[in-house]
Amino acid sequence: MPPKPTGASGVARRTAAPPVPHGNRDEVYAALDLGTNSCRMLLAQPRLGGLDVIDSFSKAVQLGIGLEGSGRLSRPAIQRTINALRICRRKLNQHNVRHMRLVATEACRRASNSRAFIETVRRETGLCLDVITAEEEARLAVISCAPLVKPETEQLLVVDIGGGSTELVWLDLSGLPPARRRDAILDMHGGSLTGDTGSVRVVDWISVPLGVATLRDQFIDVEDDCGCFALMSCHFEEHLSDFLPYGREHDRSGFQIVGTSGTITTVAASFLGLKRYDRALVDGLDMTSDQINRVIREYLSLGPEGRRCDPRIGRDRHTLIMPGVAILQALLRSWPTDHLLAADRGLREGLLYAQMRADGVMEPAVPKPALAAGKTI
Repeated sequence: MPPKPTGASGVARRTAAPPVPHGNRDEVYAALDLGTNSCRMLLAQPRLGGLDVIDSFSKAVQLGIGLEGSGRLSRPAIQRTINALRICRRKLNQHNVRHMRLVATEACRRASNSRAFIETVRRETGLCLDVITAEEEARLAVISCAPLVKPETEQLLVVDIGGGSTELVWLDLSGLPPARRRDAILDMHGGSLTGDTGSVRVVDWISVPLGVATLRDQFIDVEDDCGCFALMSCHFEEHLSDFLPYGREHDRSGFQIVGTSGTITTVAASFLGLKRYDRALVDGLDMTSDQINRVIREYLSLGPEGRRCDPRIGRDRHTLIMPGVAILQALLRSWPTDHLLAADRGLREGLLYAQMRADGVMEPAVPKPALAAGKTI
């Protein structure tokens, strides 16, 4: 495992000045996230306290398949990704997008032929991808979850389970007035997790080089389903020992965990029994650890074939859901807590919020009320 990033304890506090508007609220902004497993893009306009999505794209390109063994992006994976990015290029042109941020994450950070791949993308699609650091990926995941943070939250753990890595960020919000906490997180767009983050104190953060795709590939030869799940969960937990808050006692009052990933939204959809996914029911769903563990036990009882045919999981995720919930169970084991808030948002929303906030076209965060598990709206 690479050296753990240094935490940011003791960061000086300041009140961020409101950004000066230099953008147009009617213009379309774009964010593209090229991950280890998926290529996803959102096009949106700023609206009061959030985003108005104009168009979107998502494709499981499996860019990182085979990366664990070869250290390189394969030719078939590159071609699948190029084909998906051509569709993204057409959508950007169709909506005349001038404000965009197009990023690649863990697979491109690790691949030895990443630079050649980025150049191929530029030559064949005209898109310029920015390979971002694990620190920026974690910070953007935190920003995306700002509207879900409860005003009474003093200690916040944001978990982002990706295809090739998992980011955890621990924030101390206790020095801020409750009404200021969401906007203070949005203001992190101009800072870092190891330097000045404004008025938010970063207790610690870590990027674990294990995500749903990489964890699956490491244990792909283990035939016993339950045994493989247990091995994956324990293996992931071993990577948490250097995370500063790990193994400490934490006061449950004022403590909130927000999880953003396809794994967590799939668990939420499974808990609700959704045969057709509904973001309005999942985003902001507050589940107890017992409810989550019941879903995990159900996945195990289904077995590989049952999970493949389960409409709540979906055929594009059935091989990734067990590595994902293995990570999730390790996290719940590490920080005993009664609740986890599911966030159907992540890097793309973080990229959009950061751009709009920097341009001064995004209004203060409007709180999204947490949905009790099982509640419909």
